Parts: sequence; C-alpha cells; structure tokens
Amino acid sequence: MKRFFLPFLFIVVLMGAPLELTQKQADYIAQKVWQNEGAGKDKYLIWWNEGEDFASLGIGHFIWFPKDHTERFREVFPMVVAFMQQRHVAMPEWLTPQSDFPWQSKEAFLAAKRAKTPRYMQLFHFLKNTMGEQAAFMAQRMQQALPQMLERLDDPAQKKIIKRRFNHMLYTDDGSVDEIGLYILIDYTNFKGEGTLKSERYKGQGWGLLQVLQHLDESHPDKYKAFSDSAKAMLSRRIRNSPPARGEERWRRGWFKRLDTYWR
Repeated sequence: MKRFFLPFLFIVVLMGAPLELTQKQADYIAQKVWQNEGAGKDKYLIWWNEGEDFASLGIGHFIWFPKDHTERFREVFPMVVAFMQQRHVAMPEWLTPQSDFPWQSKEAFLAAKRAKTPRYMQLFHFLKNTMGEQAAFMAQRMQQALPQMLERLDDPAQKKIIKRRFNHMLYTDDGSVDEIGLYILIDYTNFKGEGTLKSERYKGQGWGLLQVLQHLDESHPDKYKAFSDSAKAMLSRRIRNSPPARGEERWRRGWFKRLDTYWR
C-alpha cells in the first residue's frame, strides 16, 4: 500500500484547540480516499469518466473543466492548485489556478495520454508527486465545511443541530478525534461537496454534506452506519431527481459501495 508523507497536514478542531494529525491518521485518510476514487492505481490520476463532460484528477478525482465549459458541479482542481501555490509546491510553469484543462475533448485527452505528450506527462508526474499535498487540501476543505454550512442556514436551531452532528462524527465520547469519523467527513466532502452550492441541486434538492447531516438519524446506535444510511438516502434522491439523459442510476452501486466503507 502506498504511503503518503504529509509534513504539514492539519485541521482545526472545532471544539477549541488546533489539532495536528499524526502520520498514521494522515496516511489512513489519504489511502482510503485514493482507494475510493482511483482504486489506488496511477492510471486513474488523470481520468475522464464515461458520460461526463470534464476530467477528474488526483487522489480525490478533483473536477477540472476544459475551456469555456460550464457545469452545475464545483470545479475543485483549480482550488487544489491555488492551495499548493500558496505553499510554494513545485508545479509545471503552465499550471495556475486560472488554467483550463489542457484538452478540449475526451478524444483529445485520450490521444495525448496514449502518446504520452510532454504536457500530459508533466501533469501526471505533478499529481503523482503531490499526493500528500492533495490530501492536505481535502483536510482543509473539510475544516472549512462547517462554517460554510452554518452560513447557509437562517434558523438558529438548525445551525445548532448541524454543528452538533458534525462534531459528533468528528469526536469520540471522551473528546478525542475519531479517526473513522474524520475520514468520513473528509471523504464525503470531497466526494459530493459541502451541499452549500445552489447549482449543485436537482429540483431544488442537494446531496452534499449539509443535506446528509440534516437527514441523519441521531438515535441510531452506530453513528457511522447512520451517516452512511443518510448519505445513501440523499444520493438515491439525487438519482431520482436527475435528468434522465445523465443516466445516474448506473453510479448507484459504486456510490453505495463507497458509503459502505464508512461502517464496514
């Protein structure tokens, strides 16, 4: 199994003092997410899924659009590049947070991949060599998810519920960080977003972390299973509400298999 060295990965514990992840925690999270997204295989570091109009990159399969492309989903890869740029991570000269995906179509991308063009290889090696930084980005994104979700809510009672459920996932009963809960929050935020973007809705209903926490059954004796069940319900709703032309039913099995890693 690959080892991801994360020299600066940390999050802020929302109960108070800052927390630095141990190397074991960092490795565990990075390995689990990369297994979920790309089966831990290098060939999936730059990928273009069937039926999608954009590429997915890195251990988190971060979305990156070709030039002039618009989608309802959050374009995350430029956020990753900006994160690394702020930390002075070495990257190809042509790559900036403003860069578009270098190939305008899936066909052009696959041709470049087969030919191993210089730009393709530069991008591949960049992703291969920065897996730790990619995992650090995901941890930071999770850290920022709670204030984003609370900002979207007007009802003080709802704010209190979301904060309580988020912290219940993140901590054990004795107040220490729950490694499995931490993985779940990081993975789902990376997988389906914070749930705060208005464009990430079908028929006005979202499927991100916010919606999962809103529908979570706090009375369930297993909080991991409760989160998984709620996420399955939100993604089932997404599939029902999705435009038929997208054929999202084909993703149900893979999505649910991923959610089962949260409790099995």
